[in-house]
Amino acid sequence: MENAAPDTHLLLVDVGNTNTKVGLAGPPPAGLAGPGGAARALLDAYSLPTDPASTPDSLGLDLLALARHAGLAPEQVEAVVVSSVAPSQDGKLREAARRFFGCPALFVPRELPLPLENRYARPQGVGADRLVTAFAARVLVPEGNLIVIDFGTATTFEVVVGNAYLGGLIGPGVLTSARALATGTAKLPQISLEAAGPDIEVGRSTSTSLNQGLVHGFAAMAEGLVARLSRTLDGPATVVATGGFAPALAKVTDCFDRVEPDLLLNGLLLAYERKG
Repeated sequence: MENAAPDTHLLLVDVGNTNTKVGLAGPPPAGLAGPGGAARALLDAYSLPTDPASTPDSLGLDLLALARHAGLAPEQVEAVVVSSVAPSQDGKLREAARRFFGCPALFVPRELPLPLENRYARPQGVGADRLVTAFAARVLVPEGNLIVIDFGTATTFEVVVGNAYLGGLIGPGVLTSARALATGTAKLPQISLEAAGPDIEVGRSTSTSLNQGLVHGFAAMAEGLVARLSRTLDGPATVVATGGFAPALAKVTDCFDRVEPDLLLNGLLLAYERKG
């Protein structure tokens, strides 16, 4: 008989340089399974700005408001599981978890190691977010080579062979590029980052030219770098795309085998449930 799903919930927190994503994981409703056999499932996700001026109290109150929005009392949260690339936020999150939820904040991979061999030249130099997405993709696609693309503040490509994280590539992010264009050029219109269809078109307005250039430009970058990375591997690779922009890009390229927008949050859930 399978073990019953736990009654407690997790707050999953991905602290990025621009935004902080918060996921709520708990017993899955009927018909929804947890990723990779997890007892819990991701029930909802939110995005907040990463504020360097935040305090433990402001962070705690934000997390408490999200939990209450989902109908949870603080005592129903078992742990706050964190991936962070903003060290200034780490101590604040620990204090916020203790004060507002009476539970620990556990950081991946410091307190929750990931079962991946890290072959980075300086293993501590790779961002936690990159490792977590690589780990989650390996759980969801347990065999073969992997190329994991995360369309976030930066666009990252991670390479996984067997149970080893080899490293990857870092390029400009979609939104970062769009904002740089919008703020650096006074006459440019607002950019929607939506393509009208799967085929590229010659822009007949500045806004269309920008949208087509960014959407199809990043699709072409993904196609080209996947092809080049694949040539370094022994055998084919499964390509997993994640990040908020992945679904839009999937409409204009066929180089993704899977699109998993919440891959990192699911990786935090899997890391917690597989802890020793």
